[in-house]
Amino acid sequence: MSSAPDTAAATPNTPGDAPTIGFVSLGCPKALTDSELILTQLSAEGYKTAKTYQGADLVIVNTCGFIDDAVQESLDAIGEALAENGKVIVTGCLGAREGADGGNMVREVHPKVLAVTGPHATQEVMDAVHQHVPKPHDPFVDLVPAAGIKLTPKHYAYLKISEGCNHRCTFCIIPSMRGDLVSRPVGDVLNEARALFEGGVKELLVVSQDTSAYGVDVKYRTGFWNGAPVKTRMLDLAAKLGELAREHGAWARMHYVYPYPHVDEVIPLMAEGLVLPYLDVPFQHAHPDVLKRMKRPASGEKNLERILRWRELCPEIVIRSTFIAGFPGETEEEFQYLLDFLREAQIDRAGCFAYSPVDGATANALPGALPDDVREERRARFMAVAEQVSIERLRRRVGATMQVLVDSAPALGRRGGVGRTYADAPEIDGTVRILPPAKASVQLKVGEFAKVRIVGAEGHDLVGEPF
Repeated sequence: MSSAPDTAAATPNTPGDAPTIGFVSLGCPKALTDSELILTQLSAEGYKTAKTYQGADLVIVNTCGFIDDAVQESLDAIGEALAENGKVIVTGCLGAREGADGGNMVREVHPKVLAVTGPHATQEVMDAVHQHVPKPHDPFVDLVPAAGIKLTPKHYAYLKISEGCNHRCTFCIIPSMRGDLVSRPVGDVLNEARALFEGGVKELLVVSQDTSAYGVDVKYRTGFWNGAPVKTRMLDLAAKLGELAREHGAWARMHYVYPYPHVDEVIPLMAEGLVLPYLDVPFQHAHPDVLKRMKRPASGEKNLERILRWRELCPEIVIRSTFIAGFPGETEEEFQYLLDFLREAQIDRAGCFAYSPVDGATANALPGALPDDVREERRARFMAVAEQVSIERLRRRVGATMQVLVDSAPALGRRGGVGRTYADAPEIDGTVRILPPAKASVQLKVGEFAKVRIVGAEGHDLVGEPF
């Protein structure tokens, strides 16, 4: 999925200044962390970043290449950068896509780009930058923050623990772009997490293609951190991240967690309060036959059993997920099975895509392709049920006192603000509309926690009174 461009901002270039680079970041949080690595390296080498295309010596566009809309958005962003600046380097998932003629898709559409790389290619991007805009002399390495350059607000950050995926889901082409699973050394991950917390981050969002599979590629090898052994696996990593978060009065949140049996071992950490009781699990469907056609791990029945078990172990747990409606061959009966699963599992937050063929995906060859209007109609029906379930679960929060991480608070909250509870990941879930404090002594500060009493629910969002 893609998002609006993030252009790193700094003072426009003037004669004699260090060279400036414009930057556009599109795509998912995993792509965002790639952007942050590149920006950190640019800063370490003394480059500046530009507010506008015209003020830059060169523009880097980090692209998304998963679904058709994201591909088009990325191609449009490249075209805009070429028109406004003329010197463009392309990186990211779209850079790994083949075009209609078997060549590189980006070069087929935009032959004037200076260079094209695939995802997680920091060094290749820097090599291209050096070729076209030589790096400045005497870089001020000490001016780079320990946690690197971030595109998120100061109080939350994404932590990527691995690249690639070992699954071969029939609707997905990510492995062809990002490769098989490659887990980062556990010590490196924990060092980055500590630097982020020490830099003021109050919410750490763990991301990957498959968080549950962390360490599978290295057979859960034992690494070292702070002089002690730590296994390269999800449970051990979650425990250490939770301990770090607790030390800094912060949150650790898990995303992209496949429902493998060993995930059950992480739930007690949530019940203890070490890790947020929140799981982002991409179920995609519930009917066993559809899951089989998708080549997804686990069956729908096992997923439901697992969710019920999670709720027994940690009643406060919040489940968010994504689903696909109208997959090739999906019958009305199979779709109704999915809706029943949604109701019975009580998925707190659910998103749904109407199935869309992606070039290179093996699902394109499956029989039983559904018409566009049927796919869209099923997506709309799914979302109607998902919203009903979500709203009903939100209403149960009314009357509760909850900790909220403040994202916005004009005038120290005198006019109220906006925040999120543990149940709300940034930009994909709901928010809490914080009312103006009744007492003048109560202030709201961005990036800090506030206690609020939930007094109402508005669609996907809550309303709270700070105290």
